[in-house]
Amino acid sequence: MQLLVFFLLYPIIWFISILPFRILYLFSDIVYGLVYYIIGYRKKIVRHNLAIALPHLSKKERLAIEKKSYHHLCDMFLEMIKTMSLSEKEMDKRFTFTNLETLTNMEKEGKSIAVMMAHYASYEWAISLNKYSSLTSYAIYKKIANKHFDKLVKDIRLKFKAVLITTSETIPTIEKNYRDQHLGLYGFASDQSPQLSKTHHWGTFMGLETPVHTGAEMLVKRFDMNVIFLKVKKVKRGYYEATFETMFDQPSTVPNYQISDEFLRRVEKQILEAPEYYLWTHKRWKHKKK
Repeated sequence: MQLLVFFLLYPIIWFISILPFRILYLFSDIVYGLVYYIIGYRKKIVRHNLAIALPHLSKKERLAIEKKSYHHLCDMFLEMIKTMSLSEKEMDKRFTFTNLETLTNMEKEGKSIAVMMAHYASYEWAISLNKYSSLTSYAIYKKIANKHFDKLVKDIRLKFKAVLITTSETIPTIEKNYRDQHLGLYGFASDQSPQLSKTHHWGTFMGLETPVHTGAEMLVKRFDMNVIFLKVKKVKRGYYEATFETMFDQPSTVPNYQISDEFLRRVEKQILEAPEYYLWTHKRWKHKKK
């Protein structure tokens, strides 16, 4: 059945991937109308998230952000598919880095690096970073149930020299690399809600008490890695700009949970600058501390 579904959907995905960007975004406008007005995909969740995270805005202002966020969500989904046929030259034009020297200088310290970023703007196209790094790059992702689509996603990432590892493979991979003295660049998107059973720390995010992902911080300290924040900005439709921000000079020595909390502070700042580019469809504030 998995193979049948793959064969049925792959031609459609491939056709979308070869569309010129101008046509791709016209198609995205149609998808937006379908997803937002007809299907209403997770609209209650998005509306609830915006209301509790941005209470200082009026309903009219939040509604405008809501619609823009869905428009961006559709763009990003189709851009992800477009990656199948996207050349490195085109990617370099559409996803740029303002200060690669910050990362290069950090690499000279001879340590592995944890790159922390949010589900904001184009976190998918951030894979283009890998070709600029002298370290082996690892992108951590959630495995897709359909093994054929899972392989397709991996193959797409390999175009840009990224090695995909599942969440369950993360610790064993880092442990092995550490033993072998093999330096890696590990990407963590740690702004979503962790399972309560795996929660070790509660912090505040957008002014709300919430469980916090601390896995990246734990690995940074355990394996003596450097840590850097990747801030992504949407310049205009189909174009993004990323900037590296150093967080701590000696991450392994900072008090527990300070790295995780500082990461969330930077994500908050990013969201408040342009909230329409954040992934509001996730149930980020579904847990309450007892």
